[in-house]
Amino acid sequence: MKVTVDVDCTPEEARRFLGLPDLGPIHAAYIEKMQKAVADGITPDMAGDMMKAWGPMSEAGLGLWKQMFDQMSGKK
Repeated sequence: MKVTVDVDCTPEEARRFLGLPDLGPIHAAYIEKMQKAVADGITPDMAGDMMKAWGPMSEAGLGLWKQMFDQMSGKK
């Protein structure tokens, strides 16, 4: 026996039904912060901080990113 159920709802309705949190305000704050960073210009130091926050990388991996950004900005 096979039973199929079709649910017609919006993503917002599904989120509420499943009890998931509303991340809209957090997403809006993140987008605003990223737009400000792009408008002000991203420095190699800021990029390094973002890489640290985005994922677990070894010190060697962070050193590689720093070297790449230093070369792009003309630092030696």
